[in-house]
Amino acid sequence: MSSDPRLTAIAPILQIADLDRSIDFWKRVMAFDVAWIAGGEPPNIASFCRDAIYLMVRVEKAPRPCDIYIEVNGIDAYFQRVSEAGAKVVYPLANRDYGMRDGRVEDPDGNQISLGQSLKTNPSDPK
Repeated sequence: MSSDPRLTAIAPILQIADLDRSIDFWKRVMAFDVAWIAGGEPPNIASFCRDAIYLMVRVEKAPRPCDIYIEVNGIDAYFQRVSEAGAKVVYPLANRDYGMRDGRVEDPDGNQISLGQSLKTNPSDPK
């Protein structure tokens, strides 16, 4: 039995300019639940969750966008859902030569969110 600590999750913190706008995006477009909102008055940080995915957003005076990648079972339906809900599509959903079927959307603050599924488990795989 190992006494080494076990890492169990990662929760990226995306920098944003407007908390209400970000809450709307993650709830309405990405279909995440709000786990909590905090950080003072007015609040400046929130956490979102869906299934095993957790992430946070934090208001910054000069937010710097970043990129995250979320693996999804049922990528075709989910990508269609977020696209139809108003996500800005940066790269359309497609099979990639690195073994994933993925696409990329952008939140209102320029954070890039890649959504993908392994071609080994994706029923849309033409192989």
